Amino acid sequence: MPSSRRALLGAAATLLLTGCSSDVLGLRRAVRVAVSWSGEELRAFHKVLHGLGALSYPVEVVPLGDDISTAFDAPAARRPDVVMLPQPGLVREHWRDLAPMPDDLAPLGQVRLWRNLLVQQGQTYGVPFKTAHKSAVWYRPSVFRQVGVQPPQHWSDWLALNRTLTQAGVTPLALGAGDGWVLTDFLENILLGIAPSVYVGLATAAHPRPSQQPQFGAALRLLGTMWSAPGALAGGVKESLVQQFPDALVEVFGHRRAAMVLASDFAEPVVRSFAADPDDIGLFTFPPMSAGAPAPVVVGGDVMVLAAPISDNSRDLVRRLAAPAAVDPWIAEGGFLVDRRTSGYSPELTRLAEQLTMPGGQLQFDLSDLLGALGGINGLWRVLTDFLIAVGGRGTDAVPDAVVAAMSAMRKVETS
Repeated sequence: MPSSRRALLGAAATLLLTGCSSDVLGLRRAVRVAVSWSGEELRAFHKVLHGLGALSYPVEVVPLGDDISTAFDAPAARRPDVVMLPQPGLVREHWRDLAPMPDDLAPLGQVRLWRNLLVQQGQTYGVPFKTAHKSAVWYRPSVFRQVGVQPPQHWSDWLALNRTLTQAGVTPLALGAGDGWVLTDFLENILLGIAPSVYVGLATAAHPRPSQQPQFGAALRLLGTMWSAPGALAGGVKESLVQQFPDALVEVFGHRRAAMVLASDFAEPVVRSFAADPDDIGLFTFPPMSAGAPAPVVVGGDVMVLAAPISDNSRDLVRRLAAPAAVDPWIAEGGFLVDRRTSGYSPELTRLAEQLTMPGGQLQFDLSDLLGALGGINGLWRVLTDFLIAVGGRGTDAVPDAVVAAMSAMRKVETS
Protein backbone atom coordinates (compact mmCIF):
# COMPACT_ATOMS: atom_id res chain seq x y z
CA MET A 1 0.00 0.00 0.00
CA PRO A 2 1.21 3.53 -0.48
CA SER A 3 2.87 4.64 2.68
CA SER A 4 2.98 8.18 3.94
CA ARG A 5 6.06 7.21 5.96
CA ARG A 6 7.60 8.13 2.63
CA ALA A 7 7.35 11.88 2.61
CA LEU A 8 5.93 13.42 -0.52
CA LEU A 9 8.97 14.78 -2.18
CA GLY A 10 7.94 15.25 -5.78
CA ALA A 11 9.86 14.64 -8.92
CA ALA A 12 11.26 18.15 -8.95
CA ALA A 13 12.60 17.85 -5.42
CA THR A 14 15.99 16.59 -4.44
CA LEU A 15 17.84 14.68 -7.10
CA LEU A 16 20.51 12.64 -5.42
CA LEU A 17 23.25 11.57 -7.70
CA THR A 18 26.04 9.10 -7.84
CA GLY A 19 28.77 9.02 -10.45
CA CYS A 20 31.30 11.56 -11.65
CA SER A 21 30.46 15.21 -12.16
CA SER A 22 30.91 15.16 -15.93
CA ASP A 23 28.10 12.61 -16.10
CA VAL A 24 25.89 14.83 -13.96
CA LEU A 25 26.40 17.62 -16.48
CA GLY A 26 24.79 15.43 -19.07
CA LEU A 27 27.71 14.03 -21.06
CA ARG A 28 26.16 10.63 -20.58
CA ARG A 29 22.59 9.80 -19.73
CA ALA A 30 22.16 8.59 -16.18
CA VAL A 31 20.12 5.55 -15.25
CA ARG A 32 17.21 7.10 -13.38
CA VAL A 33 15.85 5.15 -10.42
CA ALA A 34 12.49 6.22 -8.98
CA VAL A 35 11.98 5.38 -5.30
CA SER A 36 9.37 6.13 -2.66
CA TRP A 37 11.89 6.29 0.17
CA SER A 38 12.99 9.33 2.11
CA GLY A 39 15.06 10.01 5.23
CA GLU A 40 17.00 7.06 6.62
CA GLU A 41 15.63 4.67 4.01
CA LEU A 42 16.84 6.88 1.18
CA ARG A 43 20.28 7.23 2.77
CA ALA A 44 20.43 3.47 3.21
CA PHE A 45 19.61 2.96 -0.46
CA HIS A 46 22.47 5.26 -1.42
CA LYS A 47 24.78 3.11 0.66
CA VAL A 48 23.59 0.16 -1.40
CA LEU A 49 24.38 2.03 -4.61
CA HIS A 50 27.83 3.04 -3.38
CA GLY A 51 28.45 -0.56 -2.42
CA LEU A 52 28.05 -1.59 -6.04
CA GLY A 53 31.45 -0.05 -6.79
CA ALA A 54 32.47 1.91 -9.86
CA LEU A 55 29.88 1.87 -12.61
CA SER A 56 30.41 2.84 -16.22
CA TYR A 57 27.32 5.06 -16.09
CA PRO A 58 25.90 7.57 -13.59
CA VAL A 59 22.86 6.76 -11.49
CA GLU A 60 20.24 9.34 -10.63
CA VAL A 61 17.87 8.63 -7.75
CA VAL A 62 14.47 10.32 -7.98
CA PRO A 63 12.48 10.25 -4.73
CA LEU A 64 8.78 10.38 -5.60
CA GLY A 65 7.27 9.64 -2.19
CA ASP A 66 3.68 8.42 -2.31
CA ASP A 67 3.43 9.53 -5.94
CA ILE A 68 5.67 6.71 -7.14
CA SER A 69 3.11 5.49 -9.69
CA THR A 70 3.48 8.82 -11.53
CA ALA A 71 6.85 7.51 -12.70
CA PHE A 72 5.01 5.82 -15.56
CA ASP A 73 3.28 9.04 -16.59
CA ALA A 74 6.44 11.11 -16.95
CA PRO A 75 7.48 12.40 -20.42
CA ALA A 76 9.72 9.92 -22.19
CA ALA A 77 12.84 12.07 -21.76
CA ARG A 78 12.39 12.21 -17.97
CA ARG A 79 10.86 8.81 -17.38
CA PRO A 80 12.74 6.71 -14.81
CA ASP A 81 14.48 3.62 -16.14
CA VAL A 82 14.07 1.60 -12.95
CA VAL A 83 11.18 1.95 -10.51
CA MET A 84 11.18 0.59 -6.99
CA LEU A 85 7.47 -0.07 -6.60
CA PRO A 86 6.20 -0.23 -2.99
CA GLN A 87 2.89 -1.58 -4.31
CA PRO A 88 3.74 -4.73 -6.28
CA GLY A 89 0.06 -4.97 -7.15
CA LEU A 90 0.60 -2.05 -9.53
CA VAL A 91 2.63 -4.29 -11.83
CA ARG A 92 -0.66 -5.81 -13.00
CA GLU A 93 -1.90 -2.33 -13.96
CA HIS A 94 1.29 -1.06 -15.60
CA TRP A 95 2.84 -4.11 -17.21
CA ARG A 96 2.36 -2.63 -20.68
CA ASP A 97 4.65 0.25 -19.60
CA LEU A 98 7.32 -2.19 -18.48
CA ALA A 99 10.01 -4.32 -20.07
CA PRO A 100 10.32 -7.98 -19.04
CA MET A 101 13.10 -8.86 -16.64
CA PRO A 102 16.21 -10.45 -18.19
CA ASP A 103 15.93 -14.23 -18.36
CA ASP A 104 18.54 -14.77 -15.65
CA LEU A 105 16.57 -12.61 -13.18
CA ALA A 106 13.06 -13.79 -14.08
CA PRO A 107 13.05 -16.75 -11.63
CA LEU A 108 13.42 -14.29 -8.73
CA GLY A 109 9.97 -12.94 -9.51
CA GLN A 110 8.34 -16.33 -9.95
CA VAL A 111 8.44 -17.60 -6.37
CA ARG A 112 5.38 -18.19 -4.20
CA LEU A 113 3.69 -14.91 -3.15
CA TRP A 114 5.34 -12.88 -5.89
CA ARG A 115 4.38 -14.94 -8.92
CA ASN A 116 0.76 -13.76 -9.11
CA LEU A 117 1.88 -10.15 -8.83
CA LEU A 118 4.88 -10.04 -11.12
CA VAL A 119 4.17 -12.50 -13.93
CA GLN A 120 1.89 -11.40 -16.75
CA GLN A 121 1.23 -13.48 -19.87
CA GLY A 122 4.20 -15.69 -19.13
CA GLN A 123 6.68 -12.84 -18.73
CA THR A 124 8.19 -11.66 -15.45
CA TYR A 125 7.97 -7.89 -15.04
CA GLY A 126 9.53 -7.41 -11.61
CA VAL A 127 11.79 -8.92 -8.98
CA PRO A 128 11.58 -8.40 -5.19
CA PHE A 129 14.07 -5.95 -3.72
CA LYS A 130 12.74 -5.49 -0.19
CA THR A 131 10.34 -7.66 1.80
CA ALA A 132 8.18 -6.36 4.66
CA HIS A 133 6.80 -8.40 7.57
CA LYS A 134 3.57 -6.61 8.43
CA SER A 135 2.53 -8.66 11.45
CA ALA A 136 5.18 -7.47 13.90
CA VAL A 137 4.40 -5.88 17.26
CA TRP A 138 7.20 -4.01 19.05
CA TYR A 139 6.94 -3.65 22.84
CA ARG A 140 8.86 -2.78 26.01
CA PRO A 141 9.65 -5.97 27.97
CA SER A 142 10.22 -3.97 31.18
CA VAL A 143 6.55 -2.97 31.21
CA PHE A 144 5.42 -6.55 30.69
CA ARG A 145 7.66 -7.70 33.56
CA GLN A 146 6.42 -4.89 35.79
CA VAL A 147 2.80 -5.92 35.25
CA GLY A 148 3.54 -9.65 35.17
CA VAL A 149 2.36 -10.47 31.65
CA GLN A 150 3.77 -12.29 28.63
CA PRO A 151 3.34 -11.68 24.90
CA PRO A 152 -0.05 -13.05 23.82
CA GLN A 153 -0.43 -16.56 22.44
CA HIS A 154 -3.90 -15.89 21.01
CA TRP A 155 -6.10 -12.90 20.15
CA SER A 156 -8.09 -13.28 23.38
CA ASP A 157 -4.81 -13.19 25.32
CA TRP A 158 -3.99 -9.90 23.65
CA LEU A 159 -7.30 -8.36 24.72
CA ALA A 160 -6.73 -9.63 28.27
CA LEU A 161 -3.19 -8.29 28.22
CA ASN A 162 -4.46 -4.87 27.25
CA ARG A 163 -6.99 -4.92 30.11
CA THR A 164 -4.28 -5.89 32.59
CA LEU A 165 -2.03 -3.09 31.41
CA THR A 166 -4.83 -0.54 31.57
CA GLN A 167 -5.78 -1.62 35.09
CA ALA A 168 -2.13 -1.20 36.09
CA GLY A 169 -2.14 2.35 34.74
CA VAL A 170 -0.21 1.54 31.57
CA THR A 171 -1.60 2.53 28.16
CA PRO A 172 -1.36 -0.57 25.97
CA LEU A 173 -1.16 0.73 22.41
CA ALA A 174 0.24 3.56 20.34
CA LEU A 175 -1.45 3.82 16.96
CA GLY A 176 -0.04 5.74 14.00
CA ALA A 177 -3.42 6.26 12.36
CA GLY A 178 -2.06 9.18 10.36
CA ASP A 179 -0.65 6.43 8.15
CA GLY A 180 -3.64 4.62 6.72
CA TRP A 181 -1.65 1.46 6.13
CA VAL A 182 -1.24 1.01 9.90
CA LEU A 183 -5.02 0.64 10.16
CA THR A 184 -5.31 -1.71 7.20
CA ASP A 185 -2.45 -3.83 8.54
CA PHE A 186 -4.43 -4.39 11.75
CA LEU A 187 -7.58 -5.41 9.87
CA GLU A 188 -5.73 -7.58 7.36
CA ASN A 189 -4.08 -9.61 10.08
CA ILE A 190 -7.42 -10.26 11.76
CA LEU A 191 -9.19 -11.15 8.50
CA LEU A 192 -6.37 -13.47 7.46
CA GLY A 193 -6.48 -15.06 10.90
CA ILE A 194 -10.22 -15.79 10.95
CA ALA A 195 -10.99 -16.34 7.25
CA PRO A 196 -7.96 -17.06 5.08
CA SER A 197 -10.07 -18.27 2.15
CA VAL A 198 -12.09 -15.04 2.16
CA TYR A 199 -8.84 -13.06 2.31
CA VAL A 200 -7.46 -14.93 -0.70
CA GLY A 201 -10.75 -14.58 -2.56
CA LEU A 202 -10.71 -10.81 -2.13
CA ALA A 203 -7.04 -10.62 -3.08
CA THR A 204 -7.61 -12.45 -6.35
CA ALA A 205 -11.05 -11.16 -7.35
CA ALA A 206 -11.34 -9.05 -10.49
CA HIS A 207 -13.89 -6.85 -8.70
CA PRO A 208 -13.46 -7.42 -4.96
CA ARG A 209 -16.45 -6.64 -2.76
CA PRO A 210 -15.39 -6.78 0.91
CA SER A 211 -18.76 -5.43 2.03
CA GLN A 212 -20.44 -8.59 0.73
CA GLN A 213 -18.33 -10.83 2.94
CA PRO A 214 -19.74 -11.44 6.46
CA GLN A 215 -16.23 -12.36 7.59
CA PHE A 216 -15.09 -8.85 6.69
CA GLY A 217 -17.68 -7.52 9.10
CA ALA A 218 -16.57 -10.09 11.70
CA ALA A 219 -13.00 -8.85 11.40
CA LEU A 220 -14.20 -5.29 11.93
CA ARG A 221 -16.06 -6.36 15.08
CA LEU A 222 -12.94 -7.98 16.51
CA LEU A 223 -10.85 -4.94 15.64
CA GLY A 224 -13.45 -2.69 17.23
CA THR A 225 -13.29 -4.71 20.41
CA MET A 226 -9.61 -3.80 20.80
CA TRP A 227 -9.81 -0.17 19.68
CA SER A 228 -12.97 0.60 21.68
CA ALA A 229 -11.50 -0.38 25.05
CA PRO A 230 -11.32 2.78 27.20
CA GLY A 231 -7.74 3.84 27.75
CA ALA A 232 -6.36 1.45 25.13
CA LEU A 233 -4.82 4.08 22.85
CA ALA A 234 -2.08 6.53 23.85
CA GLY A 235 -3.49 10.04 23.43
CA GLY A 236 -6.89 8.61 22.53
CA VAL A 237 -8.37 8.88 19.06
CA LYS A 238 -7.48 12.56 18.68
CA GLU A 239 -3.74 11.99 18.98
CA SER A 240 -3.81 8.69 17.11
CA LEU A 241 -5.38 10.29 14.04
CA VAL A 242 -2.56 12.82 13.57
CA GLN A 243 0.21 10.45 14.54
CA GLN A 244 2.29 8.81 11.82
CA PHE A 245 3.99 5.52 12.39
CA PRO A 246 7.40 6.91 13.56
CA ASP A 247 5.55 9.08 16.10
CA ALA A 248 3.77 6.01 17.44
CA LEU A 249 7.14 4.27 17.85
CA VAL A 250 8.48 7.26 19.77
CA GLU A 251 5.38 7.15 22.00
CA VAL A 252 6.35 3.63 23.07
CA PHE A 253 10.15 3.71 23.13
CA GLY A 254 10.98 7.40 23.57
CA HIS A 255 8.23 8.98 25.66
CA ARG A 256 7.22 5.63 27.19
CA ARG A 257 3.56 6.57 27.12
CA ALA A 258 2.43 3.20 25.72
CA ALA A 259 3.59 -0.41 25.88
CA MET A 260 3.16 -1.70 22.31
CA VAL A 261 2.92 -0.66 18.68
CA LEU A 262 2.06 -2.65 15.56
CA ALA A 263 4.83 -1.78 13.07
CA SER A 264 6.66 -3.64 10.34
CA ASP A 265 10.29 -4.75 10.35
CA PHE A 266 11.30 -1.45 8.74
CA ALA A 267 10.47 0.24 12.06
CA GLU A 268 13.65 -1.18 13.57
CA PRO A 269 15.98 1.81 12.96
CA VAL A 270 13.42 4.22 14.47
CA VAL A 271 12.92 1.94 17.48
CA ARG A 272 16.65 1.72 18.13
CA SER A 273 17.20 5.44 17.55
CA PHE A 274 14.57 6.52 20.07
CA ALA A 275 14.63 3.73 22.64
CA ALA A 276 15.44 5.28 26.02
CA ASP A 277 16.88 1.90 27.01
CA PRO A 278 18.46 -0.10 24.13
CA ASP A 279 18.00 -3.30 26.12
CA ASP A 280 14.30 -2.71 26.56
CA ILE A 281 13.15 -3.66 23.06
CA GLY A 282 10.93 -6.67 22.48
CA LEU A 283 9.02 -8.02 19.51
CA PHE A 284 6.20 -10.53 19.06
CA THR A 285 4.19 -11.37 16.00
CA PHE A 286 0.45 -11.16 15.48
CA PRO A 287 -1.02 -14.10 17.43
CA PRO A 288 -3.41 -16.74 16.05
CA MET A 289 -7.03 -15.75 16.37
CA SER A 290 -7.88 -18.99 18.17
CA ALA A 291 -6.21 -22.08 19.58
CA GLY A 292 -4.96 -24.40 16.85
CA ALA A 293 -5.20 -21.77 14.11
CA PRO A 294 -2.04 -20.65 12.33
CA ALA A 295 -0.73 -17.19 13.05
CA PRO A 296 -1.48 -14.73 10.26
CA VAL A 297 1.51 -13.25 8.46
CA VAL A 298 0.88 -10.34 6.12
CA VAL A 299 3.70 -9.66 3.69
CA GLY A 300 4.54 -6.52 1.74
CA GLY A 301 7.53 -5.35 -0.19
CA ASP A 302 9.17 -3.22 -2.84
CA VAL A 303 9.89 -4.67 -6.27
CA MET A 304 12.23 -3.54 -9.04
CA VAL A 305 10.67 -3.00 -12.45
CA LEU A 306 12.17 -1.82 -15.73
CA ALA A 307 10.35 0.91 -17.62
CA ALA A 308 10.19 0.40 -21.37
CA PRO A 309 12.15 1.04 -23.51
CA ILE A 310 15.02 -0.59 -21.71
CA SER A 311 18.74 0.23 -21.97
CA ASP A 312 21.76 -1.97 -21.41
CA ASN A 313 22.77 0.22 -18.46
CA SER A 314 19.43 -0.04 -16.67
CA ARG A 315 19.47 -3.80 -17.23
CA ASP A 316 22.97 -3.92 -15.76
CA LEU A 317 21.96 -1.87 -12.70
CA VAL A 318 18.98 -4.11 -11.91
CA ARG A 319 21.19 -7.16 -12.27
CA ARG A 320 23.71 -5.68 -9.80
CA LEU A 321 20.99 -4.67 -7.32
CA ALA A 322 19.50 -8.15 -7.46
CA ALA A 323 22.77 -9.77 -6.41
CA PRO A 324 22.40 -11.33 -2.92
CA ALA A 325 25.17 -9.25 -1.32
CA ALA A 326 24.09 -5.93 -2.86
CA VAL A 327 21.73 -5.08 -0.01
CA ASP A 328 24.16 -5.93 2.78
CA PRO A 329 24.78 -2.21 3.54
CA TRP A 330 21.06 -1.67 4.14
CA ILE A 331 20.76 -4.84 6.22
CA ALA A 332 23.61 -3.50 8.37
CA GLU A 333 21.58 -0.34 8.94
CA GLY A 334 18.61 -2.42 10.16
CA GLY A 335 14.97 -2.52 9.12
CA PHE A 336 15.53 -4.43 5.90
CA LEU A 337 14.47 -7.97 4.99
CA VAL A 338 15.19 -9.90 1.83
CA ASP A 339 12.88 -12.57 0.46
CA ARG A 340 14.02 -16.07 1.53
CA ARG A 341 17.13 -14.84 3.40
CA THR A 342 17.38 -15.56 7.15
CA SER A 343 20.95 -14.51 8.02
CA GLY A 344 22.74 -11.27 8.75
CA TYR A 345 19.91 -9.58 10.67
CA SER A 346 19.42 -8.51 14.27
CA PRO A 347 17.88 -11.18 16.54
CA GLU A 348 14.44 -9.56 16.20
CA LEU A 349 14.52 -9.41 12.40
CA THR A 350 15.98 -12.90 12.22
CA ARG A 351 12.83 -14.17 13.93
CA LEU A 352 10.69 -12.34 11.39
CA ALA A 353 12.75 -13.64 8.48
CA GLU A 354 12.46 -17.19 9.76
CA GLN A 355 8.68 -16.89 10.06
CA LEU A 356 8.55 -15.70 6.45
CA THR A 357 10.32 -18.86 5.32
CA MET A 358 8.58 -21.31 7.66
CA PRO A 359 6.80 -24.13 5.78
CA GLY A 360 3.05 -24.24 6.25
CA GLY A 361 2.79 -20.67 7.50
CA GLN A 362 -0.32 -18.58 6.90
CA LEU A 363 1.43 -16.08 4.63
CA GLN A 364 -0.47 -13.80 2.28
CA PHE A 365 0.45 -10.65 0.47
CA ASP A 366 -0.85 -7.32 1.78
CA LEU A 367 -4.54 -7.20 0.81
CA SER A 368 -4.91 -3.43 0.50
CA ASP A 369 -1.99 -3.41 -1.93
CA LEU A 370 -3.98 -5.78 -4.14
CA LEU A 371 -7.31 -3.95 -3.96
CA GLY A 372 -6.10 -0.99 -6.01
CA ALA A 373 -7.94 2.26 -5.26
CA LEU A 374 -10.39 0.31 -3.09
CA GLY A 375 -7.61 -0.35 -0.60
CA GLY A 376 -6.11 3.15 -0.70
CA ILE A 377 -6.53 6.57 0.82
CA ASN A 378 -10.07 7.16 -0.43
CA GLY A 379 -11.11 3.56 0.11
CA LEU A 380 -10.30 1.25 2.98
CA TRP A 381 -7.99 3.80 4.63
CA ARG A 382 -10.82 6.31 4.98
CA VAL A 383 -13.34 3.65 6.05
CA LEU A 384 -11.06 2.48 8.84
CA THR A 385 -10.23 6.03 9.92
CA ASP A 386 -13.95 6.74 10.34
CA PHE A 387 -14.32 3.39 12.10
CA LEU A 388 -11.59 4.32 14.57
CA ILE A 389 -13.31 7.65 15.25
CA ALA A 390 -16.61 5.84 15.82
CA VAL A 391 -15.29 3.23 18.27
CA GLY A 392 -12.06 4.57 19.76
CA GLY A 393 -12.28 4.52 23.56
CA ARG A 394 -16.10 4.38 23.50
CA GLY A 395 -16.56 0.84 24.79
CA THR A 396 -17.86 -2.25 23.02
CA ASP A 397 -21.42 -0.92 22.85
CA ALA A 398 -20.23 1.42 20.10
CA VAL A 399 -18.92 -1.39 17.92
CA PRO A 400 -22.07 -2.87 16.28
CA ASP A 401 -23.31 0.42 14.83
CA ALA A 402 -19.78 1.34 13.74
CA VAL A 403 -19.46 -1.97 11.88
CA VAL A 404 -22.75 -1.35 10.08
CA ALA A 405 -21.59 2.14 9.10
CA ALA A 406 -18.21 0.85 7.93
CA MET A 407 -19.78 -1.86 5.77
CA SER A 408 -22.12 0.73 4.25
CA ALA A 409 -19.20 3.08 3.56
CA MET A 410 -17.30 0.21 1.96
CA ARG A 411 -20.24 -0.55 -0.32
CA LYS A 412 -20.27 3.06 -1.51
CA VAL A 413 -16.55 2.92 -2.29
CA GLU A 414 -16.98 -0.36 -4.17
CA THR A 415 -19.69 1.05 -6.42
CA SER A 416 -18.32 4.55 -6.94
